[in-house]
Amino acid sequence: MTIAKHYMTEPQNNKPLYFKTVENMKPNDKDKADTGENQGLRVSCGKTGGKTFFYRYKSPITKKLTQLKIGSFPSLSLADARVKLQELKQARREGRCPASELQIAKDVEKEKNILAEQAQETGSFLVKDLVELYLTQYIEDRRTESGKKVLGARKAKGQYETRRLLYSDVVPTLGDRLAAEITRKDVVNVIMAIIDNRGANVQAGSVLRELSSAYEFALGLDKFSDQFANPALLAKANLKQAKVKLTSTRGKRFLSQNEITLLLKWLPGSGYTQTQKNILRLALWTGCRTGEICSAQWSNIDLEKGTYHITESKTGAVRSVQLPTQAIAFLRSLRLITGQYLFESKKTNLPIQQKSLTEQAWLLRKKGKNLDIADWTPHDLRRTVRTHLSQIQCPNEVAEAILGHARSGIEGTYDLHRYEPECKIWLQKWADYLDSLLED
Repeated sequence: MTIAKHYMTEPQNNKPLYFKTVENMKPNDKDKADTGENQGLRVSCGKTGGKTFFYRYKSPITKKLTQLKIGSFPSLSLADARVKLQELKQARREGRCPASELQIAKDVEKEKNILAEQAQETGSFLVKDLVELYLTQYIEDRRTESGKKVLGARKAKGQYETRRLLYSDVVPTLGDRLAAEITRKDVVNVIMAIIDNRGANVQAGSVLRELSSAYEFALGLDKFSDQFANPALLAKANLKQAKVKLTSTRGKRFLSQNEITLLLKWLPGSGYTQTQKNILRLALWTGCRTGEICSAQWSNIDLEKGTYHITESKTGAVRSVQLPTQAIAFLRSLRLITGQYLFESKKTNLPIQQKSLTEQAWLLRKKGKNLDIADWTPHDLRRTVRTHLSQIQCPNEVAEAILGHARSGIEGTYDLHRYEPECKIWLQKWADYLDSLLED
């Protein structure tokens, strides 16, 4: 809160606070202030002798002198008060006002309590309330009353994906219905719609898993009666009994030489967007995961050295992809028309989502407009690159390095060579080989 005018005069003090100074304070004593790096910490003694620590500072938001209670002495020691003071000072250095944040947190908590009471009284705890509770109180980062950041159960990308998942496939269908009235059949219908309409079995499995976790989290907070059964868990058992597959299988599909030729000739006029076509081309040139390509930023591309430095990958490994001249020429032209990311969404200016490639492939198959070969997915291109590298006599250790696979066993412990010069040579041979297929 903002303090009154009579508090504006700071006590003159050149000495730091000591335990005895605080302990010996009497009612009606003037406030004591700390010094040095702990400047801003103050302690006052009330009429009954109770001592309270405060942080006094100029709010970066209101520009007014503001006072925030830290705690009471001796339950909060001077040392602990100083620790809390530094946390609050850090918040202020970041341009935040701790007192304002505390008030906002109290208002939000008050509103949540009111909504919770209303939900218990009227039975209006909806599925969208369930989802939001799960996201904001478990999955996503949040702040305590003191402004301290509490990390969520997922990293930033996982937080975004979980919210997108539930709001795309659960809230539109079930959001306005009472969470306690959702049945096993309701959940099964949602999951089967994802499979039947999009062919996204893995996505369906993720939706089922997150919805089940959301119900379990709410159950732990006593949002349902003791007799309530998690409908998502019941649906999971039902789908398993019906042998509905909700996970991916170990892929074995790769494109033959003839199929690669057909793909290269078909791709320019295909139903993929131009951005999706470019991603598939780069995946075929480099053997990178489509997810790595989708998220690529220009800050990680060195066109002079001909490298793409991957800092985040599925395995967590950092590596430099050696680009063939064909890829470098393509990227030079792409650089002229894009922003921070190589492959941006026109709607969000953020990287295009990897799932859009899989969804488009499924849509093309459904409409009968896909390449007329055995079913294939964009990820099969990575397996295709690895297989054909072996066929053109690329050494095994180099081919594995091209794909960024970590070596296991004693070899992975002692042979730390990255094979980057060799990768450059063989990826160039591979790109030239692809060109030769179009010349026949």
